[in-house]
Amino acid sequence: MKKSVVLAFAVLCAFVSVVATAADFPTRPVRIVVPSTPGGALDILSRLLAQKMPERWGQPLVIDNRSGAGGIIGSEIVAKSDPDGHTLLVVALGYAANPFLYEKLPYRTPQDFAPITVLASQPNVLVVHPSVAATSLRELIALAKAKGGGLAYGTSGIGTSGHLAMELFKRMAGVDMIQVPYKGAGASNAAVVAGQVQVLSTALGAALPFLKGGRLRAIAVLGAKRTPVAPEIPTAVESGLKDYIVDGWFAALAPAKTPPRIVEQLQKEFTAVYRQPDVAERLFAGGFDAGSMTPQETAAFIDAEMKKWGRLIRDAGIKGE
Repeated sequence: MKKSVVLAFAVLCAFVSVVATAADFPTRPVRIVVPSTPGGALDILSRLLAQKMPERWGQPLVIDNRSGAGGIIGSEIVAKSDPDGHTLLVVALGYAANPFLYEKLPYRTPQDFAPITVLASQPNVLVVHPSVAATSLRELIALAKAKGGGLAYGTSGIGTSGHLAMELFKRMAGVDMIQVPYKGAGASNAAVVAGQVQVLSTALGAALPFLKGGRLRAIAVLGAKRTPVAPEIPTAVESGLKDYIVDGWFAALAPAKTPPRIVEQLQKEFTAVYRQPDVAERLFAGGFDAGSMTPQETAAFIDAEMKKWGRLIRDAGIKGE
């Protein structure tokens, strides 16, 4: 057999294999690696999928929480997994920040991942303990300046959206505060509720129960506009801090070289689940906006986020631990 014929046959076989793989997907349980502790936004969004996807696939979707090292542990697992769509990763803003926080990662961002979609977004909200003598953004800025670094703010770790949101606030408002990092969003939320720290930037959904119960006070929501789930909270922009917008986002990724047809199938399936009335209702109640970005749009969005937060990290001299 001539070499050209052999080569053509090999290419045809590879093509048929990819098509067959996509058509048969999934052939076994699908695992979503959540690189954070249970109970956070990534975990909640993943478990909504885990409840619904078996109905569509006939295969279970298994949640695998692998917290630690700012999401690096879980991300490495997926980066080094077989690119067949059966091992996926969900990430938040920290994924875009880590390449700038750490000199070396055990994977390449974004080269070792195939973006699927932005599952949902949720604005951060700036909150304070009720004992803090500030009821507006202007009052909080004035108080921070008066105390000269005496206020402490909690975070769920270095490089998380809450940490970067507060660093951006400090630079834009011209104030100084002390960071107190905790292990996870649950711990940082509990710390400000207990009064161990005075200020926190956290996901709106995580803060809502404490705001409704009067255990925290909202200063400003950090979205581009007021949120329908809590329309009484003003935005930071309308409160006088122009361009102070921090929308938390949550994306699904696959290992690089996952067949594009599988990636596109996953995007369509996940988007369809989040549009189901009962799921959409739960997302709204939690302060989430469901996403629908294509893989290409997701790649462009994450690239823009990496540039935005990379500049802040470099300018502020923030280093991961």
